[in-house]
Amino acid sequence: MRRISALCVLFSASCLFCADETPKQTAKTFEKQITITVRYQYLLSLPTGYDKQEKWPLVLFLHGSGECGEDVQVVKKNGPPKYAEEKPYPFILVSPQAPEDRWDIPSLKVLLDDVIANNKVDPDRVYVTGLSLGGGATWHLTAAYPELFAAAAPVCGWNPKASSAPKIKDIPFWVFHGDADKSVPLKHSQRMVDALKPLGTEVKFTVYPGVGHDCWNKAYEEPELWTWLLSHTRKKQMDKGL
Repeated sequence: MRRISALCVLFSASCLFCADETPKQTAKTFEKQITITVRYQYLLSLPTGYDKQEKWPLVLFLHGSGECGEDVQVVKKNGPPKYAEEKPYPFILVSPQAPEDRWDIPSLKVLLDDVIANNKVDPDRVYVTGLSLGGGATWHLTAAYPELFAAAAPVCGWNPKASSAPKIKDIPFWVFHGDADKSVPLKHSQRMVDALKPLGTEVKFTVYPGVGHDCWNKAYEEPELWTWLLSHTRKKQMDKGL
């Protein structure tokens, strides 16, 4: 009888092991609120007669990799800040400086929200433009927060994602690139234009023959750029059902 009992115990233990051989997965949820610190240096250019008007358009400018760092005056090297002191623009110009060689999209949103809240900004006339690294960030920022922008002007934008086209199809774009650009080849902008046009997006594409990476010198001197940009509003897009 002792031998039979021992065998029964052994058999029972073996069956229990077989039943538990496949581990069970338990679904769990983790949620925790955290606080981050967002710090940017930026140049702020106000239009002439700023105090005489209730609301103004705002243009956010995102520089290229050569202007990253901790000296915000370097941001004046290229693009709209370069010309802001010679002739004030008819809009609020915000030109932040990326401390490292990248733009952090969520923190840019935090900065932009703060600038809008603390200045006389028309929220229906907020625009973004950028060159090279900042041109790529222009594509990524509009894709992340398409509801914010009335129009955008990416210049030789680096590494945009064509898969984001459906998210930004309702934003008018004026895209600039040089066809001799070896740093960011023309195909980067071309693939975005090709992705947007079939979606019915209002998109202009200016290609400069024989011009290299520094096509921003021509782009930001286009006489119609600011007129075109400022002609768009979020309300106008919503009225069209976009």
